[in-house]
Amino acid sequence: MKEHKQLKYDKAYLRIAKEWGKLSYCERKQVGAIIVKDRMIISDGFNGTPTGFENFCEDDEGYTKWYVLHAEANAILKVASSTQSCKGATLYITLSPCKECSKLIHQAGIIRVVYKEAYKDDSGLQFLKKAGIDLVLIEDLKA
Repeated sequence: MKEHKQLKYDKAYLRIAKEWGKLSYCERKQVGAIIVKDRMIISDGFNGTPTGFENFCEDDEGYTKWYVLHAEANAILKVASSTQSCKGATLYITLSPCKECSKLIHQAGIIRVVYKEAYKDDSGLQFLKKAGIDLVLIEDLKA
């Protein structure tokens, strides 16, 4: 696909991920993720508590509870419980992955990560780069 056309699709998918993040009940950060394979969305996710837990991501002091799932982990887990596969897919996410989620991304077979904003700790990005995963930062989502 031509570079200009790819950028157009990348921005569109990132805008979808951003909208998906708005579904999160978390107050500190609302992160959305979309997994795309062969130009088809195969999964989505946003950060939040596991199924069956109350939708409060922060404790009484405002810190994120340890068991809150990240958007990319939720999206990858949805694929794992379906007939789809992440192998060869692209992950679109509003905030770059942490180091724990980066391991999941690599093991899931995702080959490209497109993100809107860099997380304060770049260990996850460094790991993905070392693993040979294509990383693309797109801050301006205008068409």
